[in-house]
Amino acid sequence: MGKKIKKEAEPPPKDVFDPLTIESKKAATVVLMLNSPEEEILAKACEAIYRFALKGEENKATLLELGAVEPLTKLLTHEDKTVRRNATMIFGILASNNDVKKLLRELDVMNSVIAQLAPEEEVVIHEFASLCLANMSAEYTSKVQIFEQGGLQPLIRLLSSPDPDVKKNSIECIYNLVQDFQCRATLQELNAIPSILDLLKTEYPVIQLLALKTLGVITNDKESRAMLRENQGVDLLIKILETKELNDLHIEALSVIANCLEDMDTMVLIQPTGGLKKLLSFAENSTIPDIQKNAARAITKAAYDPENRKLFHEQEVEKCLVTLLGSENDGTKIAASQAISAMCENLGSKEFFNNQGIPQLIQLLKSDNEEVREAAALALANLTTCHPANASAAAEGDGIDALINTLSSKRDGAIANAATVLTNMAVQEPLRLNIQSHNIMHALLSPLHSSNTLVQSKAALTVAATACDVEARMELRNSGGLEPLVELLRSKNDEVRRHASWAMMVCAGDEPMATELCRLGALDILEEINLSVSRKNKFSEAAYNKLLNNHLSLKYSQTGYLSSSNIISDGFYDYGRINPGTKLLPLKDLCLQEPSDQRAILLVNSKSSEVSPPPSTEDKSSDVGYGRSLSSSSSLRRASKEKTNYHFSAGLGSPTEEKSEPTSGRNTALSKSAAKEKGSRKGRGKKEEEKVKEEEEATAAVPKLMGEGSPDKEWYPPSDPDFCVYVYEVTTSILPITNIKEQIEVLAKYVAEKMGGKIPKEKLHDFSWELHISELKFQLKSNVVPIGQIKKGIFYHRALLFKALADKIGIGCSLVRGEYGRAWNEVKLMNESRKGVIGAVPLPETYIVDLMFHPGALIKLRSREADLYRFF
Repeated sequence: MGKKIKKEAEPPPKDVFDPLTIESKKAATVVLMLNSPEEEILAKACEAIYRFALKGEENKATLLELGAVEPLTKLLTHEDKTVRRNATMIFGILASNNDVKKLLRELDVMNSVIAQLAPEEEVVIHEFASLCLANMSAEYTSKVQIFEQGGLQPLIRLLSSPDPDVKKNSIECIYNLVQDFQCRATLQELNAIPSILDLLKTEYPVIQLLALKTLGVITNDKESRAMLRENQGVDLLIKILETKELNDLHIEALSVIANCLEDMDTMVLIQPTGGLKKLLSFAENSTIPDIQKNAARAITKAAYDPENRKLFHEQEVEKCLVTLLGSENDGTKIAASQAISAMCENLGSKEFFNNQGIPQLIQLLKSDNEEVREAAALALANLTTCHPANASAAAEGDGIDALINTLSSKRDGAIANAATVLTNMAVQEPLRLNIQSHNIMHALLSPLHSSNTLVQSKAALTVAATACDVEARMELRNSGGLEPLVELLRSKNDEVRRHASWAMMVCAGDEPMATELCRLGALDILEEINLSVSRKNKFSEAAYNKLLNNHLSLKYSQTGYLSSSNIISDGFYDYGRINPGTKLLPLKDLCLQEPSDQRAILLVNSKSSEVSPPPSTEDKSSDVGYGRSLSSSSSLRRASKEKTNYHFSAGLGSPTEEKSEPTSGRNTALSKSAAKEKGSRKGRGKKEEEKVKEEEEATAAVPKLMGEGSPDKEWYPPSDPDFCVYVYEVTTSILPITNIKEQIEVLAKYVAEKMGGKIPKEKLHDFSWELHISELKFQLKSNVVPIGQIKKGIFYHRALLFKALADKIGIGCSLVRGEYGRAWNEVKLMNESRKGVIGAVPLPETYIVDLMFHPGALIKLRSREADLYRFF
């Protein structure tokens, strides 16, 4: 055999670049290599960058500055598996940097990352792609991108991966995603709960904890709770609680159970297995505050169901909750207070807390923690609602001071709850008086000014409950509480408006308050509310009517009706009918107006004002103008001296004078001066001359009394001496009559006599009352005419005079305005025909008082419209 000849190696082709090994020590150089077309260089560059990024946050920021992110995103879809894997690993690490996250969102790489979760990809790619998504999903915008690009389904599939890191990253990402409701709904559709429950069986605590946290979120939805029960999830949770070695999972497990206990089905499921007792044991005996807190929360959520409350009460849950109130942890105190609030729906529990629980809750009201105060106030609010004994216990435990102090809390919930407790207490008069003694009205000022509608509502309701006494209302007024209360009437919130109206109704209980409320515009606001079908309520109507009852002039003008309980007082004036929404001018403004062709305004005033300024300074010699009230006053003094000369003639019951009084439009002053002239012809006595001299001196003193030329002089309504005489006469002559029917008849004849006497129906058109009223307006230089000066009166004049005099002597009658100048009085008399009938109860019957055609006659009202038609 011949010797083999060794072949020489062939040299490489001349057009091929010889391999070059480079060792780089600069990250910038490696970043440049990411643009290489060679797969081996790309793989090695990515591997080097991955190791560099692992070393810390500063390196990640350096890579971002060097522009490594953008070329790396292109490598996520590279054909070479190694390059693609290494690039994914880099993004898994880089995505923990916030600036990188922001850039990745802008580059819209989410779809490329999600693609790496495909089943055919390597486990390593799954691990880092899921890590990248877990880091990205911490921000809302990225969550939306992951969800919209279908990332949820592959993540759920990876929960069954054999690799624990993949499971951990996937469940962490899912936990972040399910914070959004839409993601939770999709999770149910994808049947993810069985896979999540399987994670509880793993040996890795971090995975178990993330799984429990995820379940804690998704079980807020009823459908998810049902799926959890169907997959024996409740049993699995109870086993975790029973395993001491898993005590680091107990907090989150209790949180999930708390959600599940909202359904009665869960309670039924765990009750036979002793799960309920276990839950109470955790709450009472655990030394870990968070476990106690979550156990109390579980009780709270379960207690919203009536059957659950019954079961808890049987297990004496109240003792456990009282124990938790003494915890040193504020979170536990809050949770226990909330649980007590929920258990209050059970009457047995409510009674238990009367001796144990309420004192501790009052102590919590003094806590420095605002949330603790709010929770304690909520518990007390529920405990005292419809339970006077608990309200008394709270007051006895020095709760009033603590509650009033809570009204100045920084948390709206605490203020609203404290106000509710005070309202519940104020139902009992002794407690209300105690509350009032603690300056409650001043404490309510801040809540009334609050911008929170719940606080406004509860504060207004507290005012309604505590302002039942005159002193309390005066305190509210003096504290400046009426202004914000009136403003609450303008609220767009129905409950605020209703409670403010309620408070307004209570505050309008006395005349000074009602007057002040009207001055602040409450009447106008309430009228506007009641004109709206959607905004009005029963309280707004009641408040408006109550304010009107203290402003009878407006009430009669608007409604045309005054009941027997509406007592006409001095200063009342009948303006005539006005439409709803129309402003009624004050009496002073009406008095200062020049006379016009409008209907005369009738004034009732029995007060004698020694000084009454004139509406005009012209014609100072006139003794019938309002500026000359002194002459009227002197006339009143003379009339008072002469009133003993009045007597009632037998049978008629009509007042007469020894000297005839003219029935023309002259007032009392004119009548008396005429009498004086007549007396002077016979020879005036010395005493009479002295009287005249006194009057002249008094008249000369008028400018001094009025403060002549003073622009800010006090105004008085016009006096009405004739009406004063009427009041005196009916008081002395009619009031002593013991029979009410006879009183009414005699008063009717008296009113008719003063207003022109009996007028037959057929002669009614000849009764020239219009001219008489016009003369009075001209003489008085005003549209306002005192009722006593009218000597020729038609229906509405007589009806008003009858009502005014009847009210003075306690005869109950109403005043009703009709059409076309009609008005009448209605009285109620007992039906005497039933007297003597055994077992018969006398019934009141309504009569119209005839003041025109047959004065003193009473017309029985059977069919109102028909009887009124026949009468008029």
